[in-house]
Amino acid sequence: MVVIGRAAGEDRENTLEPGSYYLTEAERKLLTQVTGAFAKTVVLIDSGSIMDLAWLEEYPISAALVVWQGGMESGNAVADVLTGAVTPCGKLTDTISYRYEDHPSASNFLGNDANVYAEDIYVGYRYFETFAQDKVQFPFGFGLSYTTFALENVQVKLCGDTVRVKATVKNTGSYAGKEVVQVYGAAPQGVLGKAARVLCAYEKTKLLQPGECQVLDMKFPVNNLASYDDSGATGHKDAWVLEAGDYAVYVGSDVRAAQKQGAVTVPELRVLSQLEEVCAPVVPFERMVNKDGQAAYEPVPQATRSLKDRIVENMPQEIPFTGDKGIKLQDVADGLASMEDFVAQLTPEDLEALSRGDYIMGSSLGALGNAGVLGGITESLRALGVPPATTTDGPSGIRLQYYCSLLPCGTALACAWNPQLVESLYQAHGREMVMKGSDMLLGPGMNIHRNPLCGRNFEYFSEDPLVSGKTGAAMVRGLQKNGVSACPKHFACNNQETNRAYNDSQVSQRALREIYLKGFEICIAEGKPQNIMSSYNKINGVWSHYNYDLCTTVLRGEWGYEGVVITDWWMRSSPDPDFPDLWDSAYRIRAQVDVLMPGAIDHAGTPDPSALESYRKGGLTLAELQRGACNVLRYLIRSNALKRMNA
Repeated sequence: MVVIGRAAGEDRENTLEPGSYYLTEAERKLLTQVTGAFAKTVVLIDSGSIMDLAWLEEYPISAALVVWQGGMESGNAVADVLTGAVTPCGKLTDTISYRYEDHPSASNFLGNDANVYAEDIYVGYRYFETFAQDKVQFPFGFGLSYTTFALENVQVKLCGDTVRVKATVKNTGSYAGKEVVQVYGAAPQGVLGKAARVLCAYEKTKLLQPGECQVLDMKFPVNNLASYDDSGATGHKDAWVLEAGDYAVYVGSDVRAAQKQGAVTVPELRVLSQLEEVCAPVVPFERMVNKDGQAAYEPVPQATRSLKDRIVENMPQEIPFTGDKGIKLQDVADGLASMEDFVAQLTPEDLEALSRGDYIMGSSLGALGNAGVLGGITESLRALGVPPATTTDGPSGIRLQYYCSLLPCGTALACAWNPQLVESLYQAHGREMVMKGSDMLLGPGMNIHRNPLCGRNFEYFSEDPLVSGKTGAAMVRGLQKNGVSACPKHFACNNQETNRAYNDSQVSQRALREIYLKGFEICIAEGKPQNIMSSYNKINGVWSHYNYDLCTTVLRGEWGYEGVVITDWWMRSSPDPDFPDLWDSAYRIRAQVDVLMPGAIDHAGTPDPSALESYRKGGLTLAELQRGACNVLRYLIRSNALKRMNA
């Protein structure tokens, strides 16, 4: 047995060098020696993200087990699989190609100032299954087992606006095991052009004994087959549409093995939802499109609308200031007073304090080793019954100055293709948070595996937004059953660590909505997180922590999110290009990024005076400060922090 190991971590990338993406000469020598000395050789790949695996075909290797970074129980888990006590049942959540250069983003990654998302919607298997099937070593969704399975009696039906897929899974082998059934859609090309396959649903069986069967009943909304028209090619710009034609449904054990089992016919163009232009590119570039099955390029549609007018049209209404009326936050929780009555008592200084954390990591108001504290960070707020809430880094465990569990990395969990299992694990994790004094876990990491060199891929789930969204939602549900909160991150397009605080993700609206926002949308709809974290990077020229369209128009307006948006730790200074009297935190608050974490403008804990200075100059309004405070206070009412304060 040979173990190939690779490290991974934040603020770094994988590199196209031996010892990172490629094998070292020492590793190659070891493989030559071991395979030459033994009749059978098993390789364990202990890596946080995908590495080059073309060498598996260069040596007489009997089996390879990708173990990812499995946390504190990884050794026991690997031993169980190797000895046959457990049958492996994981599936890849990424495509493994023969060469790095075959990835569609290979020529547009690691840019220092910007990355052009020229591959557009053709990320991972969406690219390979459409344009480059012969470049794939292991397809998306692939994974071996000690047993075999057969799919029988597969049925596809359209019931209203829901596609229903029933399939009988039979264990045809000699060992007990589990199988994952994956359902893919193949849309008509229409005028927009589509990927050859898009994952629409999946489900894992129970442990099936040899000869045992299980019927799986999978459902998904027909909207999962829709495309976003950002050009107006269908006559409906900025709309989700179903173009007319037959939508084939494929079912199988991975994207390549899936077979056509039926189709859904859309007789004419259907407009599912008419939206508005958001986060559109401001810099011209060429994006990939599907022209008769061949990859071609066309100019990306650019921004045409004024953001300023929309902000002015949607300004909140001010709550008249009353001063202290003796109302405590617990009174609001108990239904004895309204949130508006409570917020009416708060001074601008109180409101500003609610818009930031306690300046530094390791705040004395929280558990030892905390990432930061928000909420009741001043004596005046605590006198009104506002509790301080403790954040802790994650998501593969709790980072505090205590002994804490170390959980599998995000990719490892997603490769289980088992949201129910993930939810139960994170319910236990939530109980540990309560024990250790954590109120908010900074996770799950939701960013897409756009490129295999991204150093933080280990923390994220997949190249596919459905897998990412379902896995993230399961984590959120599990955690929040304990009165603690998840905080999905990094919203959005944090797909590179290099110069991450300044890099501009230049991406079309279509790719943004179909790929990079879709996982967050699913997570919010199905998990209902109480908090979410913005990303460091820019999206089409605007930092996420200042991005009104991202955090107000889409997140709150379209998706109905009612929770808190916090920054990633610290933020970049910038004036608001549309409103001269807004800058830094005032600019952020107008975008409804509610809380600056850990609360200062630098690591030394220097306060940011911009919110109050802008307010006094007539820039930021009292109503905007109140709106952000309401978002924060609604979270605190639901938190264990309020229960602890009142206990």
